Amino acid sequence: MRALPVALAIPALAALARAQHPPAAAPAASAASNGPVAWPTIELLDGTVWSPESWRGQAGVLLIWATWCPFCVRHNPHVDALHRAAQAAGRPLRVLAASLDRDPELVRRYVRERGYGFPVTLGAEALRARFELRRVTPTTVTFDRRGRLLQRIPGEMFEEDVMALMALADTPA
Repeated sequence: MRALPVALAIPALAALARAQHPPAAAPAASAASNGPVAWPTIELLDGTVWSPESWRGQAGVLLIWATWCPFCVRHNPHVDALHRAAQAAGRPLRVLAASLDRDPELVRRYVRERGYGFPVTLGAEALRARFELRRVTPTTVTFDRRGRLLQRIPGEMFEEDVMALMALADTPA
């Protein structure tokens, strides 16, 4: 008689495990129905302004993060390594880190102390609302060179998974 409750419990445990550990990458809508993203004008912390046209022909990685996020402490160095590698190789891959923080001086100090070289903007809430399904920090959002949204990846990623995003630069423009 004990075998029946155990047999019924196994599917329930599997469903619980899937709920606690969702897939790392949630694909966006199919490419056929997914047109180019309408980027807003973005002002970086250093005062540089990125126009929507500046994304043309560039694959993109958008990181939504915060200084108070313990997972970002481990995730952001991988994103910075991706940014530096793309720049060094002259690859058409743009990385943008959008902080959820409101104090620009706090973010500048945080970025400077950690030696990050990726471009940073504030106002991540507007970008988060535009690109995210869930409110998870960090979230990495990817775009191909045609400007189409590819993935929303909630949570911290392993270094090799972040570095694999360099392949986005190889998509057709």
